[in-house]
Amino acid sequence: MRILLVEDHEALREIVGGHLAGRGFAVDAVASAEDARSALAIAAYDALILDLGLPDADGMEILREVRGPGADPLPALILTARDALEDRIRGLNAGADDYIVKPFDLAELEARLRAVLRRPGLRDATVLTCGTLAFDTAERTATVCGARLDLSRREGDLLEELLRAASRIVVKDTLEGRLYAFDDPVTPNALEAAVSRLRKKLAAAGADVNIETKRGIGYRLFPGDTA
Repeated sequence: MRILLVEDHEALREIVGGHLAGRGFAVDAVASAEDARSALAIAAYDALILDLGLPDADGMEILREVRGPGADPLPALILTARDALEDRIRGLNAGADDYIVKPFDLAELEARLRAVLRRPGLRDATVLTCGTLAFDTAERTATVCGARLDLSRREGDLLEELLRAASRIVVKDTLEGRLYAFDDPVTPNALEAAVSRLRKKLAAAGADVNIETKRGIGYRLFPGDTA
């Protein structure tokens, strides 16, 4: 899952971003409202972690924009030093899914983020299936006939996107946008390599699915005997 972290304090931004990246998230970390708007304009995110005290704007402006009419229902967590009751009420009433006051524990932040991502209505189904293959989007685990499949974070994200497409083609640019953060080192064949690894693991586990390559376009996963 891809997260946008908006935090102007450099050390805290690196600590939070590093923790979440180590826990399996792709994290784009920015320090200003301007950079947050730019990131939101060109990438699709699963959640936003937002500081309110930004150098160029109040973070509440960003929150109102992502919660405005016609906006996608992007889960948003406020991360701030503003601990007054009226600030908390204002943030939650503006549409924040959670309000976390600094200082905080990294494990608690992660737990609250995962709790928000598990809420009904966020990207619909929690468990995605195709034939004998199942992927639990909350626990980030895949099984074939009930047996656990060992996947890396990117392989799990790739599998989720292909399963959500329900046998439709997912274009390469969309997959790259979901799997990789801006700062991730991405080689020209990184996605192809991830697809190849996932395909081999599914075949080895006996999953009755195929991943088809549409050269120059993208990939699709569909039910059928493993080739």
